[in-house]
Amino acid sequence: MGQKAHPIGQRLGFIKGWDSNWYGGNDYGDKLAEDERIRQYLLTRLKKASVAKIVIERTLKLVTVTINTARPGVIIGKGGAEVDKLREELKKFTGKDVQINIFEIKRPELDARLVAESIARQLEGRISFRRAMKMAVASSMRMGAEGIKVQVSGRLNGAEIARVEKYREGRVPLHTLRADIDFAIVEAHTKMGRIGVKCWICRGEVFGKRDLSPNVGQAKGGPGGTRMGADRPERRGGGGDRRGPGGGDRRGPGGGDRRGPGGPGGDRRGPGGGGERRGPAGGGGRGGNNRNN
Repeated sequence: MGQKAHPIGQRLGFIKGWDSNWYGGNDYGDKLAEDERIRQYLLTRLKKASVAKIVIERTLKLVTVTINTARPGVIIGKGGAEVDKLREELKKFTGKDVQINIFEIKRPELDARLVAESIARQLEGRISFRRAMKMAVASSMRMGAEGIKVQVSGRLNGAEIARVEKYREGRVPLHTLRADIDFAIVEAHTKMGRIGVKCWICRGEVFGKRDLSPNVGQAKGGPGGTRMGADRPERRGGGGDRRGPGGGDRRGPGGGDRRGPGGPGGDRRGPGGGGERRGPAGGGGRGGNNRNN
């Protein structure tokens, strides 16, 4: 029954970190409920900002909220006005000082929540679910995902009977704990009812120890830093375009265009480097054009 375990919860402590980082004593339940209210408020208020993940950290007098988004400019606003307003609103929620960090997601096609939200918005716009699923899968695979699986369930295309449709490409190993699998569930609200969208994205495998702190690999560069790919090496060996030792485009050791051993200037010529596919005497094309002289 491994396929029914939550892919992120199953990997917590191995390659995945927690979204809430604080210590709670007797007020543990109150803090947890407050975290959930903060997340729901931010997701509702920043609906157009493509928010993928919200990490909350607490100290005695400070609450730090880290927002991972594909559109940081929407949250920051002109001259930082929007983020200042958001900070004051969250201060009323918690009764403590609030610090807001914003990190930009450079490749939203590899984030499961953003992909699922994209499909859900298209379903609400009456676009065919098959087209929306195939476009999302193709986009993620083009950006370097090792595998992706998308599932939609409900009254698809306004059908009387609800059903489940799946589309999958590549590999999504749910049992492999070192596989970096992102998972998200989003609902699309249509006239015919709700349609659930689930998305699994495999972004490769993690070998060795991994830092589980919430902001690992996120270097803030001005208003937002990178989130994905910063702590992951490129998959190419030497950074080249699969060329041979001589640096040519799949050429031989000498860098020529697949020429014969003695033909430095000919195109597939014989040992003597003469005409184009000529006979032994070096005459006209293909054996002297059948001349007797």
